Amino acid sequence: MGYTTAMWLGFGQALAAVGGALTGLLFVALSVKGDALAASRRLSSRAAETLVLFMISVLAAVLLVAPQPPAALGAELLALAVVSGIALFILDRRAGHATDPGAARFIERFSPNTITAVLVGVAGLTFLLKTGGGLYWLVSAAVASLLGGVVSAWILLVKVTSQVR
Repeated sequence: MGYTTAMWLGFGQALAAVGGALTGLLFVALSVKGDALAASRRLSSRAAETLVLFMISVLAAVLLVAPQPPAALGAELLALAVVSGIALFILDRRAGHATDPGAARFIERFSPNTITAVLVGVAGLTFLLKTGGGLYWLVSAAVASLLGGVVSAWILLVKVTSQVR
């Protein structure tokens, strides 16, 4: 079942809906605090990171529901993993890490950025090889992407609000 895309259409549709809704909510929240984001490279990088996390789920879902040969899906998932992993790495370096004590600092350091990209890559590779789990890895990748995006958005909005005061 992890290697038959027809069985995953419902998952892909639900994932696209959830990821799309969260991405839209992120845009609304960020537009309210746009001045603070524009003034801080760190905050704008964290906002972009959050957007990338949400878009990983959206793009993986679109690739999953698109009618295409299995080899194309596997290759596209691998490409998504590489591009998103590089983007998240660069954005994380630009944003730096918090030095203030508290939960935000801990969460920033152990965010699921890297693991999300790795899980998408594992899904693509094992799907191509038809061994090791295939598309089942997308479930973990989606959870990491969406949960990481929500936590990142929360931290971002808390920091933006504290800077505006």
